[in-house]
Amino acid sequence: MGKDKEKRKLVENEFNDQVEGRNAVLELLESGRDINKIYVSEGERHGSINKIIAIAKERKIVINEIGKTKLNQMAQTENNQGVIAIVPPFDYCDIDDILQVAKQRNEKPFILILDGIEDPHNLGSIIRTAETAGVHGIIIPKRRAATVNSTVAKVSAGAVEYMKIARVNNINETINYLKENDIWICGTDINTDKYYYNENFTCGIGIVIGSEGFGMSRLVKENCDFLVKIPMKGKITSLNASVSAGIIMYEVVKQRE
Repeated sequence: MGKDKEKRKLVENEFNDQVEGRNAVLELLESGRDINKIYVSEGERHGSINKIIAIAKERKIVINEIGKTKLNQMAQTENNQGVIAIVPPFDYCDIDDILQVAKQRNEKPFILILDGIEDPHNLGSIIRTAETAGVHGIIIPKRRAATVNSTVAKVSAGAVEYMKIARVNNINETINYLKENDIWICGTDINTDKYYYNENFTCGIGIVIGSEGFGMSRLVKENCDFLVKIPMKGKITSLNASVSAGIIMYEVVKQRE
């Protein structure tokens, strides 16, 4: 590889991300988000690939057909399904952008605060459920947490393209700002005595979901207005973070219907 080509590749890898898989790339195209180029495996001209190519051509996006082996070497996930889109880094929003979404929908704010979710599969799953549940936005910390990458985009089945996500320096400062905007903060903790279905979620609400291994940090827990738990009937005393988030989110949906 020549020096110029090598330099271009390093720049592309450093400043761009990629979205992989047919459904994820199709959702990306239909969302209208900027796409630098799309790589398609040679010979992949059937099913949804044809739709991807047609939309990409309509939007004048560069399409490169390359060998399957080379495409697999580029892939960051295990199942690229013959298509990879190169995109600019995910465009995180501000907290006020999330509040504006609620205002535009004429709804009480419904926000998820993820306190240290490190598994990108969990993050992708949470984003997917949040989008279907009508969550106005998700807040994640800049340190010790998963970021929005190709794995998150694929697991979210494209939902990441429709979800406002803010990345903040300090979760506690953010919680305080939300409180100033009449949003109640609910933490999820197994050690509390209150069940989630006995609380009121019809007000402006921020739901805190703790990390997979350690739950919420001490300061975040102390900063919550109230804590809730999910009843456990089996011998396992904890749920996957994305499952817990989904249960609480749909209690909010139920109460607001």
